[in-house]
Amino acid sequence: MFDHVKFGVTDYEASKAFYLRALAPLGIRAGHEGPPSSGIELLTEAEASLCLFQTDQTPAHLHIAFTAQSRQQVDEFHACALAAGGTDNGAPGIRPQYSDTYYAAFIRDPDGHNIEMVCHAAE
Repeated sequence: MFDHVKFGVTDYEASKAFYLRALAPLGIRAGHEGPPSSGIELLTEAEASLCLFQTDQTPAHLHIAFTAQSRQQVDEFHACALAAGGTDNGAPGIRPQYSDTYYAAFIRDPDGHNIEMVCHAAE
């Protein structure tokens, strides 16, 4: 669990649109937003948030894995993220190298970050 994760993006508007659309299956919504240099907080019903801000620095690649409650959410994330301009980095499916029930999908966001959605529940 985390309270918040904040990371820099090179195209604030594109990244904001990507994350709001790609994470819609989790109920992500826009929270507090300041100027691009301060960024936006993306929220769920839980206390944790994901924060994005504009930067000219090239950020190191980041891997964020979101927890899905169902395999359907994983499938929806993958479709929404592709529609939002993400690049496929692993279609939805079982990842037996992790466990027999590790159902995940991977997307590269506009900055190349590896964004994962995973469901640990059995089918």
